[in-house]
Amino acid sequence: MINHNLYSNELLNRKRLLGDKRADEFIHYVFSDPVKKKQLQDWMGGQSGADHLKLLQHLFPKIDFIDKATELPIWAQPLLMRNGAIFYARHSEIIMSLLGLLSLPYCYNAANGAMVLYLSELIRKQTTKRLYDTAVFVWEVMGPDAFGKNGNAYEEILKVRIMHAAVRYYTLQSGKWDDSWGLPINQEDMAGTNLSFSLIVIRGLRMLGYSVSQDDQAAFMHIWGVVGYLSGLDEDLIPENSKMAQQLDNIIKRRQFAVSAHGQELTRSLTAHILSVNKSKATANDILGLMRYLLGKEMADMLAIDAPELPAYKLTLIKTLNLFKSIKPQGDAKKNYQIAYATFKTQNPALVKRN
Repeated sequence: MINHNLYSNELLNRKRLLGDKRADEFIHYVFSDPVKKKQLQDWMGGQSGADHLKLLQHLFPKIDFIDKATELPIWAQPLLMRNGAIFYARHSEIIMSLLGLLSLPYCYNAANGAMVLYLSELIRKQTTKRLYDTAVFVWEVMGPDAFGKNGNAYEEILKVRIMHAAVRYYTLQSGKWDDSWGLPINQEDMAGTNLSFSLIVIRGLRMLGYSVSQDDQAAFMHIWGVVGYLSGLDEDLIPENSKMAQQLDNIIKRRQFAVSAHGQELTRSLTAHILSVNKSKATANDILGLMRYLLGKEMADMLAIDAPELPAYKLTLIKTLNLFKSIKPQGDAKKNYQIAYATFKTQNPALVKRN
C-alpha cells in the first residue's frame, strides 16, 4: 500500500472521476453483444463455488481482472486476515445489526454518492432483498475459510465488482446523472463505503460498550482492506493503519456529507425495513434512538431520523451487558460463525439463495 500521511482534496477530486477501468471496459465489451450479456447475467445469478468461477474464466478468457480474481495483494497478511475473520465470528450478530443501524445510514449522508442508490431504485423499491444481499455478501467474505479453496469470498467480491461496473454503465446511460456528482460508484465513494463497513463498525462496537483491542481493530481493518482491493479500490485509498483510516474518513465526511432529500428517503426505506423485521422487545423509539446515538445528533438530523434520545439508563444497560460479552470465553470461532450464519439463513429462507 502507498503511504499517504494526509489525504488531500486534490487527490480525492481526481478519485471522484475514476471508476474501475478494467471492470468498466469489460462491461462495455459484454453489453455490446446480447449473447455475451446473457451469459454474464446467467453466471451472476448462478450458485457460488470454485467451478463456477472457472466457468466465468472459460466464458470470458484472457480478461485480466477475472483471471486474477483469486490473487491477494502482495501486502495481504494471512494471519491478520484470519484474526479479522475470528473477530467477526465473535461479534457477527451485533456487527450485522450495526450495518443497518450505523454503516448504511452513514453512507446515505454522502449526498452525491447516495444518488446512485436513489436513481437505481433498487434500495427503495426492493429494500428488504437488497439489504439481505448485502448481509449475505458480508457473511460470505468474513467466514473463517472465506479465502480458502472452498470459500466463496473471491467469487462474491468479483460479482460485486462486476455489478458495480454494470450500475455505472446503466446510470450513465440513463441520462439522469449529473457529472458534477463525480462518476457513479467512484473511487472516493468506494473508499467511504469500505470505511463504513470496517472503521465505522469498530467505532459503533465501542460506542455500544464492547471492548475492542488495537490488534482486533487492525485485523478487522486489514481483511476489509483486502476486500476493498479485490473489489477494485485503488491501493492509495486503502489506509495502512487506523490513524490513516480516521484521516480518510474525516476528509470524505467534510467533502461529501450534506443534507439531501434522497439521503433522507433512503433512510426512511431502511428504518421502515428495520422496524418491520424487529422481533425484539425494543420499541421503534428505542431502535431509532439507538441509531441517533450511534450516528450522532448532527448526522441523524441530516437524515431526518426522528426519535427521542435513548434514555441514559437503557444505554448504560446495553453497554454493561456488552462489556461482559466482550470478556467472556469465546469458544470455537468457526462453530460460532456457522451457528450464527445458519440462524440468519433460517430467519430469511426466501431471501437467501445459497448452497
